[in-house]
Amino acid sequence: MTADWGETLWASLPVPAILLDAEDCIADITPAAEVFLNCSAKSLLGKPVWDKVMVDAPLEEAFARVRKDRAGLFINDVYVGSGTCAPVQCNIQIGPVLRDEGRVLVLFEPRQIADRMDRANSVKSAAKSAIGMAEMLAHEIKNPLAGITGAAQLLAMGLAGDDLELTDLIVAEARRITKLLDQVEQFGNLRPPLRKSVNIHDLLDRARKSAALGVAARMKIVEDYDPSLPNTYVDGDQMLQVFQNLMKNAAEAADMKEGGTIRLRTFYDLSLRLRRRDGTAARLPLVVEIIDDGPGLPPDIASDIFDPFVSGRENGTGLGLALVSKIISEHDGWIGVESVPGRTVFRISLPVAPKETETP
Repeated sequence: MTADWGETLWASLPVPAILLDAEDCIADITPAAEVFLNCSAKSLLGKPVWDKVMVDAPLEEAFARVRKDRAGLFINDVYVGSGTCAPVQCNIQIGPVLRDEGRVLVLFEPRQIADRMDRANSVKSAAKSAIGMAEMLAHEIKNPLAGITGAAQLLAMGLAGDDLELTDLIVAEARRITKLLDQVEQFGNLRPPLRKSVNIHDLLDRARKSAALGVAARMKIVEDYDPSLPNTYVDGDQMLQVFQNLMKNAAEAADMKEGGTIRLRTFYDLSLRLRRRDGTAARLPLVVEIIDDGPGLPPDIASDIFDPFVSGRENGTGLGLALVSKIISEHDGWIGVESVPGRTVFRISLPVAPKETETP
């Protein structure tokens, strides 16, 4: 394992974790732990853990046992805080660092997160495994699929009737699988965003025009824009893809037989702040809402709609919204959804472009 790979793995851990040295000082901390403790890494590194982390249980003996026995321990249902945030009920996992005697790894698992993970653990594990496998094998799978498609098309030239229908089915299904693999590859190979100052309404207008000529041709699209919004700081191509995916999702969710309405709304809201990976606070005042009047999300998947392979449509791949969520996350933005029958709102919050990025 390379050092860079290990650092990437550590930084991407989804649960709060801290690494303690032999003197119980904080040697490292994950971005998730910075958010959980509401403290930056700079203010925590090198400091005694008990000066920065408050736990309503004596852990000194647990640390000593872990170091002595070189085996992990679990402590359930304790409250953890930092002095800058309210205590949260957690499960704690403590484990030794096998190649670095004296160091201890501590993972905090907030109960609300743990409960949700328990409910969806098997689904999430299957989804992650499926994506990883598909990323590795997509190219190898697509090559024989191309051969199958070509062979079926050659066979079709000498067939008729029911036999021709069977070859047409082979071609159609092979193409459907290829399209799914393309989406998986796109999900796994998303490049880092190339950010610049962008007018959000220009992107929305491009997405609206594309939808009006395609998936939303039979729908009414209403624009409700705040023209005073400043520019945002995003990768224009990737954010356009987000808007196109959400408009496609809205169009497919609405009742297409009788038409429907998609509303595009923008406004300024200073209430939302998120903590960046480096621990600093980020304002996300630029808000985009894409609203449809369809039947709403099925209640059993509403909380997992941004997870891979979770779809509310019978033939959906469940990768469109997962890709949307990934792109927004890469931009340090936020996306959420509210859904009831007759009204579904996808809400995106984005940063304002720094002044130095504005074109004179």
